[in-house]
Amino acid sequence: MAMHSDRPSVIVAGSTGLVGRQLVQRLLADRHTGTVHALMRRDVPHYPTSKRLLKHLVDFAAIEKMPLAYECYIALGTTIKAAGSQEAFRAVDFHAVLAVAQAARASGVARLALVSALGADEMSNVFYNRVKGDAEDAVAGIGFERVVIARPSLILGNRAELGQRKRPLESAVQTLAKPVMRLIPAKWRPIEASVIARGLVRSLRADGPSVQVLESAALLAAGT
Repeated sequence: MAMHSDRPSVIVAGSTGLVGRQLVQRLLADRHTGTVHALMRRDVPHYPTSKRLLKHLVDFAAIEKMPLAYECYIALGTTIKAAGSQEAFRAVDFHAVLAVAQAARASGVARLALVSALGADEMSNVFYNRVKGDAEDAVAGIGFERVVIARPSLILGNRAELGQRKRPLESAVQTLAKPVMRLIPAKWRPIEASVIARGLVRSLRADGPSVQVLESAALLAAGT
């Protein structure tokens, strides 16, 4: 087991995104976590600082060697609009995800958590959902001791803080749904990125099946 003192070291891929940064903050605040290796395409301002944090600038399209760690959290993802094409979207949400997972397993990582999306299904007629489902299926088959897959609904958080553009749908949902949030079924209820991060860390470190899928209701239960 890769350790910092007597605590497991971890890897976070996609560590500058909404969920990824929350994962880094959560893991750094956790006294049971050792070194946190943050994998990112480029350095960003106002990033968390800690003696236990090591930042790695990587090319996710050609990643080879990974730091030694016991756990890996993958929060890589884009949108078809941001990527510019279906092929570019698949390059991130399938190929980069799979490359990180394979490199992590080769370096000795035992447990892996993946941030996917509600509706992920390799048999879906919807391209976005099909790519997410393909990634889940590929990662689950690599041979980790335990894989936890998060399938959140709409993810809420302060994107402006990360230098990201506001997404009109998210803004509208936060405004319109807030008064009736508790009336929305938990599976479909928008969920804060910080809650996803807490739920993933707690679930990955708990006992459970070799592959476990958590939709928003289960993430809410585990992360609050």
